[in-house]
Amino acid sequence: MVLDHAGQHSSQWETIRSVAGKVGCSAEALRNRVRQEEINSGRRGGVTSEEHSHIKELERENRELKRANEILRKASAFFAQAELDRRPR
Repeated sequence: MVLDHAGQHSSQWETIRSVAGKVGCSAEALRNRVRQEEINSGRRGGVTSEEHSHIKELERENRELKRANEILRKASAFFAQAELDRRPR
């Protein structure tokens, strides 16, 4: 709606304030949505929603791999110590 009514107001902020009052949300929330839409459509630089989702997925995978590596490191140390503690026959 903001982009449709852009020519009716002197600035984008005025348009956002007008539309926000009509749809019942805060002007700041609507401004954030408009900015994200501009980024997603390529009219403004920044991280798109798709890229943000992909980054979050990679960060989650990285955390899981670090956790698995820590478990493997501790298991390796445990078994190495058990082997050293074992009495020779």
